[in-house]
Parts: sequence; C-alpha cells; structure tokens
Amino acid sequence: MGAAIWFFACVVAFIGPGALADDEPPAVTAQSLIEGALDLTRGIESSYTEMAMVIHRPEWERRMELVAWTQGREDALIRFTAPEKDAGTATLKKGERMWTFTPKHKREIRLPSSMMSQSWAGSDFSYNDLSRTDNYLRYYDYAITGTEQRDGHTIYTLTLTPHDDAPVVWGKEEMVMRDDYVMISQTFFDQDFKPLKQMQTMDIGELGGRTIPLTMRMADFEDLDRWTEMRYLSADFDAEVDEGMFTTFALRGER
Repeated sequence: MGAAIWFFACVVAFIGPGALADDEPPAVTAQSLIEGALDLTRGIESSYTEMAMVIHRPEWERRMELVAWTQGREDALIRFTAPEKDAGTATLKKGERMWTFTPKHKREIRLPSSMMSQSWAGSDFSYNDLSRTDNYLRYYDYAITGTEQRDGHTIYTLTLTPHDDAPVVWGKEEMVMRDDYVMISQTFFDQDFKPLKQMQTMDIGELGGRTIPLTMRMADFEDLDRWTEMRYLSADFDAEVDEGMFTTFALRGER
C-alpha cells in the first residue's frame, strides 16, 4: 500500500499480449516491472505480515509495531499492536476508499480526498502513499529510462509521469528496481520536477520464501535527519485471509 506504500504493495510479472514464443524469455517492460514489484510483498491472493516502524527526528525516536493483512492489490487492513497507547489504531483500504479507527474515539472515519496527503500515524508516509497500489497502472505513463549491471543484477530506472487528470500530487516519480522486482529506491518530484522525498531500501534479504526489501526508509530531501523506517519482522505470502477482514467491523476489531 505500494511505498510507496510499497510496503503493502510489491513475484508475478505481467506478460500480456505479444509475449514471445515459449522458448524465448519474455520481454522486460516497464509494466512487467511495476506489476512484479507490486506483487512481490503482497502475494498473489493474500498475505499477512508483521512489521516495525521507527519514526526518527533529531530530538527523539519512536518505535511502533503493526500487523497487516492484504487481499489482491486493492484491499489492506493495518493494525498497530505496540506500544500500548497505539494498540488497536487501524487503517482500512478497500479499493480506492480508506478509513481509520482509533480506540480512544471508538469510531471509524472515512478519509476524504483532502486528507490523503496528511501524515499517516505521525510518520513520513502519507495516506496517499498507502493507497497507491495499482494506481501506477491506471494514472501514469511509464517507461524504462535507464539500465545498468550491478551485483549480478540488471538494475532498471523507470520514470512515471501522471496523466493530466490523474488524482495525484506529484509531477513525476522515479523508481529504481532490480530484475527480481526488488525496489531499490523511489523518488517523488513536485510539479517543477524538484525531488521532494525518497524511499530507499536499506536492507534486502529472505523472508516468507522470497527475496524482498526488508527495511525501507522514507526521508525528506530538505531534512535527511527526519525519516521513517519500515522493517518486516515476519511474512506469510500464502496466508488464508477471510474477506470479512476488509470491513469496518474488522477495522474496529469486532470480528
């Protein structure tokens, strides 16, 4: 959900019409790379993950823990489990709609589009970052704009430009990813194409039977000492997740 949040959204590549013969490898395209990255940390049908989030500021640092369930590329439920004062706070994404719930207020809130750019849980991720998933395939033109060889992998640079009527705030985005769909970095530019923030993969490893970005850091270019890191603690990319998990009842923890 994406992070982008690629930490909810990122090994199935889309081949599509015009694939090569069975005895030839499929052509690598910008779409196949984006599809593969979206699916890498979500599973084909559903997934369950446990994560830690560290919010760092020059004066302080805070650690939180959370669990997340996903279904396909569109639905996700995220619930904080620690520290105690945040436990039970949750975010639900259903299609393009999003709700939040806090135990203190005991009610869910449907987020209007005007609030989607706000900080999520006080972090450097926004609600927009959580909701992006396959919006890249709907609202952007994309192309491979660079390749290089590094550490035994082909590294691709992708440039994504939003359609004129796309419901996004960025002037463009740039993704750098490996040939196994592991995202190396994602940079967000304003309407004047000035880079504003970047998500970087800090650690790559095996988890849940896959090679994935284990730790991702989102930071603002204007103050690199303000950042948020997300780290996977455990993952089941073949988890059986009931559809009832993606309801406002489940958001409130009432299932």
